[in-house]
Amino acid sequence: MKSTIVTLDLEGVLVPEIWIAFAQKTGIKELELTTREVPDYDVLMHGRLKILDHHRLKLGDIQEVIGTLSPLEGAKDFLNELRAITQVIILSDTFQEFATPLMRQLDWPCIFCHNLEVQDGRIIGYRLRQQNQKQKSVTALKALNYQVIAAGDSFNDTTMLGEADHGFLFRSPSTIQQQFPQFEALEEYAELFARIKERI
Repeated sequence: MKSTIVTLDLEGVLVPEIWIAFAQKTGIKELELTTREVPDYDVLMHGRLKILDHHRLKLGDIQEVIGTLSPLEGAKDFLNELRAITQVIILSDTFQEFATPLMRQLDWPCIFCHNLEVQDGRIIGYRLRQQNQKQKSVTALKALNYQVIAAGDSFNDTTMLGEADHGFLFRSPSTIQQQFPQFEALEEYAELFARIKERI
């Protein structure tokens, strides 16, 4: 019998959407866009960097807002329960510079994410681990003879869900659920935990 690894998206699944929180803090509505609305991650990030530059906002401004965020209600208990029965890797398109304070609050789970390019506090670019890293990570785990169970909420999670042995949408918008009806859509951590446990 194969060992199982669960791969989870981060924002919207375990913690609040960082860019939405920052948009609300700054009042810049365009920064509310996420991978739920914009499927092309590069288009989304280039747009964000232009907005930051225009408003002279720096990495420290975003980190200050991240410092006020907490995991979603029930997320930490869910993750602790899950890690007690199987291995878990968070696959996220966020950045190490954003994720660290949130990982601390979640008791340091394993996370694969990207890095920012920063100069004098300004975010001038970003380095992707690799294109489509979520799907490719699942492919690599399956090549190591793991069964992979995945959950996410956005467009950039759907290739991960499709590549996994079992994929679930979690608290995803109805527009995504309608476009990807092949993935069961769940809303509560208890439901997701039960579905995963059934398949281990």
